[in-house]
Amino acid sequence: MIHRLAPALLLAATPVFAAPGGRIGSLEAGTYVCELPGDATGPAGVRQPDEGFEIVNANSYRNNVGRGAYLLTGDVLTMTSGPKRGQRFHRLSDRFLRQISPDGTDGPLRCVRRVVNNG
Repeated sequence: MIHRLAPALLLAATPVFAAPGGRIGSLEAGTYVCELPGDATGPAGVRQPDEGFEIVNANSYRNNVGRGAYLLTGDVLTMTSGPKRGQRFHRLSDRFLRQISPDGTDGPLRCVRRVVNNG
């Protein structure tokens, strides 16, 4: 009897994820300002106004072109519909994202949730 229970107990002890890639989550509502790195002779970042977006609620965003939906699994944010459809971001912290390049590495574009001192 114990030998029959052992596999079931092992399966019960492993984490269960809601989707491949990790837990499904959501981003905090607010505006994300995007920029490319600057250089030593100028500002630390060069704003990219057309890349910015606002998280409206638990699964939708909007930008200056329209609205869409997103999916956050683990630390990967995927824009699933709308004007940014297909774009993916690596969530480095609750307020800092880095766009994922086609080769799967973190690209130069970074997006930061706007707060009072970085508006």
